[in-house]
Amino acid sequence: MTGPLLEAALVDGPLESLVCVPVLLPLLAAGVKLAIGGRLRQLQSLISLVTLGISLAVSVVLMIAADTNGPLVTELGGWPSPIGICLVADRLSTLVLVVSSAVTFCVMVYSVVSAYDEQEHDAPMAIFHPAFLVMVAGVADAFLSGDLFNLYVAFELLLSGSYVLLTFGGTESRIRAGATYTLMALASSMLFLIALAITYGATGTLSMAQLAERFATLPEQVKVLVELTLLLAFAIKAAIFPMSAWLPDSYPTAPAPATAVFAGLLTKVGVYSIIRLEALLFPGGPVSTLLMWVALATMLAGVLGAVAQTDLKRMLSFTLVSHIGYMVFGVALSTVAGLAGAIFYVVHHITVQTSLFLVTGMVERRTGTTSVTRLGGLMKASPLIAVLFFIPAMNLSGIPPMSGFLGKLMLVQAGLAQGGWLPVTLVAAGLVTSLLTLYAVAKTWGKAFWRGPRADRVGRVVESEEHTGEDPTVTTTTLPAALPVSVAALVGLGLSFTVLAGPLSALAHRAAGELMAREPYITAVLGRQP
Repeated sequence: MTGPLLEAALVDGPLESLVCVPVLLPLLAAGVKLAIGGRLRQLQSLISLVTLGISLAVSVVLMIAADTNGPLVTELGGWPSPIGICLVADRLSTLVLVVSSAVTFCVMVYSVVSAYDEQEHDAPMAIFHPAFLVMVAGVADAFLSGDLFNLYVAFELLLSGSYVLLTFGGTESRIRAGATYTLMALASSMLFLIALAITYGATGTLSMAQLAERFATLPEQVKVLVELTLLLAFAIKAAIFPMSAWLPDSYPTAPAPATAVFAGLLTKVGVYSIIRLEALLFPGGPVSTLLMWVALATMLAGVLGAVAQTDLKRMLSFTLVSHIGYMVFGVALSTVAGLAGAIFYVVHHITVQTSLFLVTGMVERRTGTTSVTRLGGLMKASPLIAVLFFIPAMNLSGIPPMSGFLGKLMLVQAGLAQGGWLPVTLVAAGLVTSLLTLYAVAKTWGKAFWRGPRADRVGRVVESEEHTGEDPTVTTTTLPAALPVSVAALVGLGLSFTVLAGPLSALAHRAAGELMAREPYITAVLGRQP
């Protein structure tokens, strides 16, 4: 893959050449780090941080250029579209690429500062950083892909890197969770391949820009078949109900850095693919009504599961499923306002969910558990951790004027403007989901952080509970002084979306308008009007 990318960098212009950097650079760095092996761990960490820092800077440049000048296209191997595969940086892809780059950089800082790889003495240390960078490259490739087959390749990159991270350490629970995750990923990949075969057989191309033209001439039954097959494949990856049962059993077992980036970012790759699919290839199709019902079920099933949990990780995993429903709702509306709300909510949710899982990792490292029934008094024992959890938790719940509230408000306004009993029902379900999310996180906060009588559970054995059969010991360890800094930076990024809500909302609307128009994307890739 790196060969065509390097050739593209030499053939295209300066800005166009940068499009391949977020994919190429992590892959090259992963190869270098594999060559280094387990030696020179400080150099391993430095390479990772420099690589992700450069990717973040390039992503910002691409976002500004795409917003100012329109989509940027890099043709891999010098083959012109639609014959060859291309990478396309438009407003949507660059916006989510910037946020994902910032999140992965903060997660890597967290990993390095906490000396994460030193905690897993039985694990092959030399593979954590390369696997992480391969996963980052897969995420970037998925966001920038202008070809359905290259999107499939990006998902396989994600699978290879994320499986290693999920099973890192080789414990029984992680291997079991990794097996479940891999089976679901393989099922999704098979569906994706079937959809690709049908699509190519019917249209003779897999270029998204060319498909946007040719799908209009296909029989309606073929279009619906391709759309449903692709949606099912992406829905599994996005953990949309009822294809979401695997997530709460898989993500909580992984180490904190891996869980954080999985929860915050990987499911959004599936959501991003659905946005691109529905806006570019099947605008205003008959599947929109089905998507609304799916969004409704995802919201309610996820949040009801969250309310019932007594473990921090599982509670957050169920809220993750629930809030995917908001994004699907925005896509299902098939309007500029709905898509803008979905895009805004994707950006918000990536940062907030990642922050919460990183803080949960700090809780687990500090106390040795994430069980709410065994925690208590963390507000007194570790006030900084308590604050770092409280802020994104309230943001997730949609407390005004935070970005979670603003994203929900955009979706509510779009749903009411659409009219009809089903969109209004979705609006009501969204409000109920928000209230239940607040209840779930408030209950968790009260038991784990605020509950006073159990504050003495932190750090020693409570003799009165020794008869319960549950291990009453909650051990504490000292956290590295710099560890909360990376989490605080991510929490601050989430809060900045409130301060910058105006410009971010405007950019989301421009991205949605560009998606719905379709002509800018098609013209940039094919060099002609549709």
